[in-house]
Amino acid sequence: MIDATALPWKQAAHLIELILSCWEETGDHQAILEFDRYDTPETREVLEVIASVENAHRDLDEYQIDKGLDVAVIGEAQFSALDRSILPAEYDAIDPLTSEAFDLPAFHSFASQTAIVEAIVDNVTSENADDVAVVMDRGGPFPALIESALEARDIPFYGGPGFADDEGLRTFFELLRLAHADSRVRVGDVQPIARSLGIELPVTDDQKLLRELDGRTIEPIQSFCEDVGEWTFGEALGEFADLSDRSLDAVRAELDVLGLVDKPVTDRRLDDLAFYLSAFDVPIDREDSGVLLADAKTSVYVDRPAVFYLGLDADWTHQVIDRPWIDTEQKDREHLRQFQLLLQNGREQYYLVQETSAGEPVRPCLYFHDLLDDEIEAFDDFETIPHTYRRGDGSTGFEHDPVNAAPEPIETISQSSLNTFVNCPRDYFFDQLVEQPDRDYFRKGNCYHDFAEFYVNHPDVVADADRTELVDRFLDELRPFIDQVDRDVLETEFEVGLELIERFVDEHPPVERDYDEYEVLPFGNLVADYFDHPIDSPITEQWFENPALGGKGKVDLIHSSTQLLDYKSGSAKSASQVMDRSSIEEIHDKPDFQAMLYLAHHRQVRPDEPINFVFYHFLDLVDDAITGSADVEDALVRVTYYPVAFDEWAGTRTAFDALCEGVAESNDRRKTLEKLGYDAYAQFLGSHTFPDVDEKEILLDTEFADAFVRYARDRVGEYKYVTSGIESALKTLLDLRGENYYRDDVDAFEAFLDEQIDLINEYRESSFPVGDPNMDRVTHRDLLLTEEASDD
Repeated sequence: MIDATALPWKQAAHLIELILSCWEETGDHQAILEFDRYDTPETREVLEVIASVENAHRDLDEYQIDKGLDVAVIGEAQFSALDRSILPAEYDAIDPLTSEAFDLPAFHSFASQTAIVEAIVDNVTSENADDVAVVMDRGGPFPALIESALEARDIPFYGGPGFADDEGLRTFFELLRLAHADSRVRVGDVQPIARSLGIELPVTDDQKLLRELDGRTIEPIQSFCEDVGEWTFGEALGEFADLSDRSLDAVRAELDVLGLVDKPVTDRRLDDLAFYLSAFDVPIDREDSGVLLADAKTSVYVDRPAVFYLGLDADWTHQVIDRPWIDTEQKDREHLRQFQLLLQNGREQYYLVQETSAGEPVRPCLYFHDLLDDEIEAFDDFETIPHTYRRGDGSTGFEHDPVNAAPEPIETISQSSLNTFVNCPRDYFFDQLVEQPDRDYFRKGNCYHDFAEFYVNHPDVVADADRTELVDRFLDELRPFIDQVDRDVLETEFEVGLELIERFVDEHPPVERDYDEYEVLPFGNLVADYFDHPIDSPITEQWFENPALGGKGKVDLIHSSTQLLDYKSGSAKSASQVMDRSSIEEIHDKPDFQAMLYLAHHRQVRPDEPINFVFYHFLDLVDDAITGSADVEDALVRVTYYPVAFDEWAGTRTAFDALCEGVAESNDRRKTLEKLGYDAYAQFLGSHTFPDVDEKEILLDTEFADAFVRYARDRVGEYKYVTSGIESALKTLLDLRGENYYRDDVDAFEAFLDEQIDLINEYRESSFPVGDPNMDRVTHRDLLLTEEASDD
């Protein structure tokens, strides 16, 4: 078809499949034209080619059984209309089933798929392999498990991996795809190819651009990708053979059959080849000996004395394709009949199943319901023989030496580790074990932080420096991660971002003093190295580790004795959002305890004073800075810790002033409170308990609110604005409670932190649970076995 038409491979194959399907079901090779949606020029073109070449369907259509022969038909129900077209007027029909009765042997129930595979290899040897067949869903997990287990025991098998499953072919094809990808391919995308070629690449490089990575190890892959555009498939295959030390003669022969050997490697031809390998089974010369591996959906007769059936779950059910020439009910009956025949192959049948997976019952194949005329919801509805895991060779699995040492308990945890732990304890555990790739946003953030630290220490050096050279140094630091387009954007961002950091420090100069509760650790500073100047400030990048509290961390800038500052290159969040994410009563989907933890430590430095924690989201101002309208205050998010309970704070002059500030003199709230006066305001708040509610409407519906309104009206007057003013004041107080921390909040957090550290130490002696995490915030998603992951 490819030689005779100009149709794309995928379209040609699809039309062939449609025509042959309709031919089989109707017995007429032209029947597809009776359906308007398929009567197209392309369909007629394909029909002409099919009619002009030898093919099995045409042979069957033209075949005639010699007259005078006695004909017997076995399994007539499985015949298509095309099959039946060769039958004479009279013939004997033989049912392959001896009776309609369907007596099932007992099901063998196992705890896991691995245990099922172990049961197979414990009972199959090289000597009896020719007597055994294994039937399973080819698209499920069992084939790979069975094939690797048999191969590990040197037990021969066939019917397993196909031509497209060859590791050398897969690596070759993936490398061709990689070479034709855009310039943003990263080392992590290459890792499977590199491992197949015996090349070890560190995980820390995974996020770096392939073309930017230096080193002899990666050079062969880089060279292949750079030159493949000039090669034919045959030349690329030769280069790959040298690179991989593999002989791919069968692949070359197949490419020759497809007419690709002498064709240049292009995206279009790669798409065609990918489709061909996924859609067609290329024949492989192999010995038909050993264990027969059969597909549950394509096999009916398995000619072996002993047959093992694995899984028998809902994935064994056929999906009938919806096409106008297919009688779906009839097709369902055919599939049911095939299933019934398949299950009765061999002299001995063994049904090996898993009753539960991820704590949920495994649903048996739907055909059992029809065959048994009974409601079958789970495998325990059948007669089952449970099996516990037991190794057939008498060994105990992996060798191990008992370890009697107790784990050393941890005393402190950082805010980032705490955020991870409360979301998913097992993700926190893997964070301690698994090396993570270096990332562009880490390096970019470090550039900004290093500059901010250096600028506080040496503003005069920065003022006299060539800013362009410094920005180029930062861009070089990120070169492994970014392409030219990103580099141009990032260059502007760095130029403006550094200026915005300078503006904050100039407009809000920090107060320098020593703090015994902090220390300087040798973190290193890219900008200090660039300018060759030391950093010795006691207020920048200050480290604390507080076992009594249970926390540790690094403060970007101790701006003053009562204000901590953190530079953020991400988007700003409001003070209320900061509070929500640090909630310990209802853990947020994106927990963040940084401000709470740092304030908990710093209140030990200044125990009786309010303390501000300020986030400076300077990159939010880039657009305004370019137009000359940036205001540093717009990028500052402040949360304040007050060393009193909220009830007590609500009656303070600070709270009263906060209620009056920021609004016009005519505002009902300000007018009411100023006429009421601070002393009367404080007297009422001091003698009444503020309700413990979260909703404003609920607050206004309390006796406390009614009493406050009456109290104000008695002193200010019976004016409508007094009622609205007091109600506005109460709602604003509730907002202020949700935008700041108070003594009780931080006390509760410290108790919560103690509990989390106790849990970590408890889990270190047993195991870390998965919990109920927000998977979007999980770093090691591929290592977490959950019900969702097992379904995937």
